[in-house]
Amino acid sequence: MRAVVFCGPSLSHADARRVLDAEYLPPVGKGDLDRLLADERPPDLIGIVDGRFFQSLSVSPKEILRVLDAGIAVYGSSSMGALRAVECAPYGMVGIGAVFECFRSGEIDQDDEVAITYSTDTLASLSEPLVNMRFALAAAVRAGAADAALAERFLRVAKEIYFPQRSTAAVINALRKEVATADLEALAAYLRTSAPDAKREDALALLRRMGADRAAARARAGARG
Repeated sequence: MRAVVFCGPSLSHADARRVLDAEYLPPVGKGDLDRLLADERPPDLIGIVDGRFFQSLSVSPKEILRVLDAGIAVYGSSSMGALRAVECAPYGMVGIGAVFECFRSGEIDQDDEVAITYSTDTLASLSEPLVNMRFALAAAVRAGAADAALAERFLRVAKEIYFPQRSTAAVINALRKEVATADLEALAAYLRTSAPDAKREDALALLRRMGADRAAARARAGARG
């Protein structure tokens, strides 16, 4: 069964291949799914982690619905995949992970929470997503590396930074004039060394789910044969 996954900044192709044997493509954009549908042998499963929206036109829900109508399983997590999964879950798209759940519940309702810029050559991130900061700060509070007031202030400052310039370092620098050095350094150290990477973890969960579903489908086909 052919599996195709669109990812890049959230999870490198090299790391992804260690989890799932699939075809890995750069972040999805407008027209990419239609091109897969036009292949002589379209995929059986498609995973959407990352997508283009700042550099070019985004993949639309209508494109995903065409893929679903063709009987292809579609999974979304982490970034553009999570956003589109919230919109298309009623029609069969499978949403996976904590980021998806936050958007589905309405806890997060701004698309720029997952927005970043990245290198089109290496697919490496050039900024940091606000949603990752949100999860990392919650973990820092639980670990005692920051109190709730500092975490809340950190998020407010991060939101004020335009997403292409958004980074932990930029927020830390902006807070230096108003937060005690010891408190700020404790948080900075935690974010640098121990913070979770929500978008990466959700991408890995998507790959594991795709692998499990593909194995189950093969087992069913074998049983029928």
